[in-house]
Amino acid sequence: MLPLRSQHTIAKPVEVTGFGYWSGQDIRVEFRPADVGTGLVFVRRDLASLPRIPALVANRIETPLRTTLVSNGNSVEMVEHVLAACAGLELDNCEIWVDQSEMPGCDGSAQAFVDALTKAGIVEQDALRERLVVMDVTRVGDDESWVEIRPWPRGGFKVKYRLDYGSENAIGRQTIELAVTPETFCRELAGARTFLLESEAEWLRSRGLGTRVTVQDLVVFGDEGPIGNELRFEDECVRHKTLDLVGDFALAGCEIVGQVIAHRSGHRLNAELVRVLLAEGEVVGEQRRTA
Repeated sequence: MLPLRSQHTIAKPVEVTGFGYWSGQDIRVEFRPADVGTGLVFVRRDLASLPRIPALVANRIETPLRTTLVSNGNSVEMVEHVLAACAGLELDNCEIWVDQSEMPGCDGSAQAFVDALTKAGIVEQDALRERLVVMDVTRVGDDESWVEIRPWPRGGFKVKYRLDYGSENAIGRQTIELAVTPETFCRELAGARTFLLESEAEWLRSRGLGTRVTVQDLVVFGDEGPIGNELRFEDECVRHKTLDLVGDFALAGCEIVGQVIAHRSGHRLNAELVRVLLAEGEVVGEQRRTA
C-alpha cells in the first residue's frame, strides 16, 4: 500500500470563464487557495450572504444529466467537470467562487479547468490526506447498469468503464481501463468532451434547454458519427464517462483506494456507491477502511 500523501491546494487564484449549457448565462469561476482540511467548497459570490456549498455526496440531489449540490437552500449545478479536474490533479483544498448557480460548459470537457489549475500551481500542505481503503467488493445498480468497487492491492484508484449504446448508432460499445493519476488524468481523460445523440439534443432544444450550445461546444452524434465536429479520441465517449466518474467520486471528500468497474453507470449510481462506501467505512488511524 502506498504511503499517505500530503494534502494539496493551489499557489494562487485563477479564473475560468464561459457560459452555462443549461442557462446560457455568462459565468466566471474563480479558484482560490484554501487551508488544510477545507475540502472543495463552492461559494456563491452572486448572493449577498456568500453561501458555501461543500462538494460532498450528502449535498447531492438528483437532477437529469448533471451533478447538482444543495446546502441550506443554495445550489450549484453541472459541477462534475470542475470536481473531476480537482480530483484528477489531486487538489484537495480549494474555494470555488462562482457568480451563477451553473458552472461554465467550456468545450464540454475538464480541460479548461485543468489548464487553469495547472497554471496556478498545485502545492503541498502540511497535513496528510485522509484515505478510504476498499477491503471488500461493493456493487450498486441492476443487470442493465451497475458500478462496483473492489480492493486493489497496488494502491491508488483504478477504473474500468464499459460503455454500451448498442449497435444501432455511431457510439456503439467502448471500454477503457486505467489507473487514475494526475499524469494519466491529464493525458487520457481531461480533454474528453460531453456527448449526446442528435435525438437527445433535439429533445432538449424542444424544451428550451441548451439553446446557446452548438455542435462545436460538445459532441453530437448523428447516424454516421459526430455532426460538425471531430473526435479527439477514437473512444472519447467512454473516456468522458470515466471523467464524470472521477468527478462524482470526488464527493467522497477523501482519497479512495480501490478498483472501480462500471457498466453503463452514470452520475446517480456513481454517487450511490460513494454513499454506501462512506456509510460502511470506519476511521482507522489516519486511514478509513470499508468494513
